[in-house]
Amino acid sequence: MIEFNVPPIVGTEEKFLKESILSHQICGDGIFTKKCSEWMKERFLAKEVLLTTSCTSALEMAALLIDIKPGDEVIMPSFTFVSTANAFVLRGAKVVFVDIRPDTMNIDENLIEDAITQKTKAIVPVHYAGVSCEMDTIMKFAKKHNLKVVEDAAQGVMAKYKDKYLGTIGDIGCYSFHETKNYSMGEGGAIVFKNDEYIDNAEIIREKGTNRSKFYKGQIDKYTWVNYGSSYLPSDINAAYLWAQLQVADKINEDRLSTWNFYNENLKELEDQGFIKRPFIPSECKHNAHMYYIKAKDLEERTQLIKYLKQNDIEAVFHYVPLHSAPAGKTFGRFNGEDKYTTKESNRLLRLPMYYGLTQDKKEKIVKTIKSFYKN
Repeated sequence: MIEFNVPPIVGTEEKFLKESILSHQICGDGIFTKKCSEWMKERFLAKEVLLTTSCTSALEMAALLIDIKPGDEVIMPSFTFVSTANAFVLRGAKVVFVDIRPDTMNIDENLIEDAITQKTKAIVPVHYAGVSCEMDTIMKFAKKHNLKVVEDAAQGVMAKYKDKYLGTIGDIGCYSFHETKNYSMGEGGAIVFKNDEYIDNAEIIREKGTNRSKFYKGQIDKYTWVNYGSSYLPSDINAAYLWAQLQVADKINEDRLSTWNFYNENLKELEDQGFIKRPFIPSECKHNAHMYYIKAKDLEERTQLIKYLKQNDIEAVFHYVPLHSAPAGKTFGRFNGEDKYTTKESNRLLRLPMYYGLTQDKKEKIVKTIKSFYKN
């Protein structure tokens, strides 16, 4: 079976895990947590990067930091994972869903302003497949209407928009290091800041509402409970696993891009023949090969293709069920305007196996099997 995903293993994990264990500080903010944070801070030119237990945690922290309250409205696409919405729903906000662009599967930036009301507090662009949303337009609307921008860059680590790394453009950025992402710590994430505004409060929230972070920096002689918060620190053991990959981050990126390009070149003829649609990358975007997807004609054809691939020992998946059509989406949100593309395009989309170290023979088999399906 060709698996859909295999978590990256680069060979130095055991060494760093052992170092973390022998350091006798395997809880949050140990030596490897700090190494990972500093690496991202320098690489992405961010003011600060704090590792979290997940991207979900980072989004929840963002909702707290921008002071989301009951009755507030937050604009986002419906084509996203539940965590994007849950983080704000937990604070009592109403989620306002906006339709997507069929080319990138990202929120349609031209529909955002129409969804803004007096209750709107924030815009949450989701960079699907590591391809950036049209951030200049989104930031323009945010500035015009005095709104916060929280980037859900769960899939966007190492990707860029006009030479700026995703997660560093809005007020706050959120990364994922889940098992299925380009860089993994099993479960984990990070919250990214482009200026000083939220950093002190973020450290308090992340440390269960205490000023413990300042204590460890030697800025105070004892720490205490100063605000609300929770336990958003990952184990240093998880960070040690991630550190191994960050050491060879470019190698992993290039490997995935090679796979992405192979798919894209070898499936072009099926698109030319009108069978499928390949991903579209806007000229101002530099993606990170987080995923390679194709679009079948419709839901029925996609279902048949997934079944055919499985019969040939190839695991392919689809996602998401649009949030506005889910029971909780109907309870906690509303769709602004027409659902012209969200449901239609999500029903067509199929993700192919994509991971670091996917071998050439497996890539060739996947392409050959897809071509065989359409030939028949």
